[in-house]
Amino acid sequence: MEALLNDFSPGLFIVQTILLLILIAVMVKFAWKPIMNSLEERESGIEDALAAAENARKEMQNLQADNEKLVKEARAERDAMMKEARDIRDKMISEAKEDAKEVTAALIEKAQASIVQEKQAALAEIKKNVAELSIGIAESVIKKELSNKKDQLELVEDILKEVTLN
Repeated sequence: MEALLNDFSPGLFIVQTILLLILIAVMVKFAWKPIMNSLEERESGIEDALAAAENARKEMQNLQADNEKLVKEARAERDAMMKEARDIRDKMISEAKEDAKEVTAALIEKAQASIVQEKQAALAEIKKNVAELSIGIAESVIKKELSNKKDQLELVEDILKEVTLN
């Protein structure tokens, strides 16, 4: 350290200080502004990128909210369509049941009418057969009992009396 102090030259020190000040002045004039400008541009670029990232984040949140809203609307629409389909199905089933009841009632009514007609036809047939049988029996009885002419005349007179009395 002493050697350095012994070699100290005030003139050299002043020249070096002047050269340092000139170098700083040149640096300030020609290099400082471009360096500061590039730093400011970089800073503004970073701020713009951060702002763009924030905008993108907000837009993503909006898109997610819109997507959730669309999903909810789609679910609500699906539920409404399913409810409408169930209502239509239930209505069709109830209409089919009502139609089946009406058809069944009509068939039962036709069957009952047919049964009544068949019953009346059978009764008429039985009455006809009974009447024919009765006439046949009466004819046989009358033929036996009225084998002579006198008995026949008496029977006819009795019948005529009854007919005129009634």
